[in-house]
Amino acid sequence: MKKETLNKTHSEISKNVKRLKKKKHLSKSDLVRKTGLDYHTIAKIESGRTPDPRISTIKKIADAFKEPLEELIK
Repeated sequence: MKKETLNKTHSEISKNVKRLKKKKHLSKSDLVRKTGLDYHTIAKIESGRTPDPRISTIKKIADAFKEPLEELIK
């Protein structure tokens, strides 16, 4: 995959995390509790600073939102 394609995917994940947090009325702290992930990990994903989030990490976030994985990567 080209670097620009990867960056687009990551920015989409970031946008989708922000969108779903707002839609579900959840904070980063709520996601920490629901996912078991570190606060900084979630913050980096949401800001787009994580260069390559693991699929298992994204899956935990999707599960916390009670949404399919595809909802975060579309």
